Amino acid sequence: MFKSQPETNPSSPAPLPAHKPGSQKAETRAREAAREQILDTAIHLFREGGFDETTMREVAAKAGVALGLAYYYFPGKEALVMAYYERVQREHRIVAHARFPQARSLSERLAMLLHTKLDILKDDRKLLGALFRYTGSPRHPLSFLGRATAPLRADCMSLYAEALEPERLPDDLRKLLPLAIWGLHMGVLLYFLYDSSPNLKGTRKLVDSSVALVASFLRLARLPLLRSARRSVMAALDEAGLLPEA
Repeated sequence: MFKSQPETNPSSPAPLPAHKPGSQKAETRAREAAREQILDTAIHLFREGGFDETTMREVAAKAGVALGLAYYYFPGKEALVMAYYERVQREHRIVAHARFPQARSLSERLAMLLHTKLDILKDDRKLLGALFRYTGSPRHPLSFLGRATAPLRADCMSLYAEALEPERLPDDLRKLLPLAIWGLHMGVLLYFLYDSSPNLKGTRKLVDSSVALVASFLRLARLPLLRSARRSVMAALDEAGLLPEA
């Protein structure tokens, strides 16, 4: 529960704005625009005033909509944050697909994915810092490791799987690596929260050095000599339920 959100969800949300007779597409666009306006406003307030301090009433007032309408689209701050997570992942995928053709090596593709995520999140350290506390609460809907965010994790891992597609890899490594690189990306984001260097120079260096280590690791890990070791790692992860579903 959010201790800084004293207001309650109105039992009868305000009616949606009336539209002049017209196409259903126009009405759909108007609804989407209203929803995006509320979400944009919430993200701005989270960035400026803090996540805990911002209330749904403030979001509605700043967006210029009735409180009931804000609740119609977003039942609470948790829903706003989930929409923010989804927006970030959607933008990451769009930009990544546009840049994949220019990245010729695995190192370039992985570095591009990690640097792109930093570009998207560079203004949100205050917000992410407030949300990271839920990571240790698996049942919380905003936990980065919880069930509610599992589709977002899977989508993020699928981007790393795409980066690996041109590589000649054993099947076990192809299955394991998206999870491993996603774990690396979470470590980078944690470091990013504490990075006080100008223009995130420290985090950018960490990305480049980490990508170089991954490339070096792969040159060794795919050797047939290490097949037995890979099988042991895969078995341990599978037993722990950590491997992504095929």
